[in-house]
Amino acid sequence: MVAFIVAIVFVLFYGATPPACAGENVTLAAATGELALLGGYGITHRGFGATRSQVQTVDAILRYGHFLSEEVGNGWYRGRHEIIVELPVHLTLDPRVRTMVGGYLLGSWKFSPGGNLSPYLLWGGGILINDLGLQTQGTRLNFSYQGGTGINWFFSKSTALTAEYRYHHISNAGTAEPNEPLNSSKFLFGLTRLH
Repeated sequence: MVAFIVAIVFVLFYGATPPACAGENVTLAAATGELALLGGYGITHRGFGATRSQVQTVDAILRYGHFLSEEVGNGWYRGRHEIIVELPVHLTLDPRVRTMVGGYLLGSWKFSPGGNLSPYLLWGGGILINDLGLQTQGTRLNFSYQGGTGINWFFSKSTALTAEYRYHHISNAGTAEPNEPLNSSKFLFGLTRLH
């Protein structure tokens, strides 16, 4: 299984790079998009809003981003607009082992101040299918909105280590009763490759 995961990561970050972008010549200013693989941990905030249940997750997220603009702005806020599609898998560990899968559509602003560090903001939402076994969730179809911040540390022109925090909300949007929201924090780390 580990060999399979290593092979997938290799193909994503090195084999899927278009020929025109091969090598180390793509920078944030010239890239058309990004591929990223993130992993991390999440935990609900009991008592925040109507959240009563503690849910802990181990997360894996495959991200594809496409830049919508050239660099705009001056000074510290100079950056690029990006649209992101994510395929998340959230494996719950507490209160029991279950899975949440879905898709997210996010907007992002990537700051490009120069140098090796590139902070970013992101926000958006999507759908999740889950069966957490919680009596406080009335349906398996749930919706998520989220927002957060992160930073890319480019150790080469086109490859970065990524660290990210995001607030993550899950509920069924009032489509069924009961409807306990799960408000949580997610701490994610991974690799990002520009193309």
